[in-house]
Amino acid sequence: MKNTKTKLLPALEATIKNIQQVIVPEERRQILVPLILYIRERVNSSKEVNLHFICTHNSRRSQFAQIWAQTAAAFFGIPLHCYSGGVEVTAFNPRAVDSLKRMGFNISAEKGSNPEYQVHFAIGHQPLRMYSKLVDDPVNRAFSFAAVMTCAHADEHCPFIPGADIRIPLRYDDPKAFDDTPIEAESYDKRSLQIAAEMFYVCAQVNGES
Repeated sequence: MKNTKTKLLPALEATIKNIQQVIVPEERRQILVPLILYIRERVNSSKEVNLHFICTHNSRRSQFAQIWAQTAAAFFGIPLHCYSGGVEVTAFNPRAVDSLKRMGFNISAEKGSNPEYQVHFAIGHQPLRMYSKLVDDPVNRAFSFAAVMTCAHADEHCPFIPGADIRIPLRYDDPKAFDDTPIEAESYDKRSLQIAAEMFYVCAQVNGES
């Protein structure tokens, strides 16, 4: 599969080199298989590929997943459209935003209780518009998408996602557990990098790369 790859921001290069050295555990690889197969089938059939990452508050894990999946797709030249949402509107947590800045993303924001962040990841690409929103927010895909459940609460309390082709449980531990502790930043970075490594692994597998 030959795709046109996108030039990512230079500040992300070191992080991505580290990500590509991470060995995703076999247990997690098995969990990622349905996502890999869904993307591969859609790409091989020349169908649009839409991924909707869902978590209760759309504030941490689902935001990480949307951003890293879109970044990995750009890196590998895979035509993915990534979205995120939740069942309650809160805000894109500033601790998660700070972690992404440490990874090399260029991020700016408006002020307010639920600010919209502009997340730049690639040269010549429009930034991602990130803010906490409901699953059915108008900016999200309403039909023909994979609903990727990134937290246990949303996975257990949202038994049906309207418009989804497939539902894929992909749960991550919440870094919120370490808020206001000495290892807060380390914990957010650890979760961000885990999600990043898995999204890069998925896209590499879709492309048939090791």
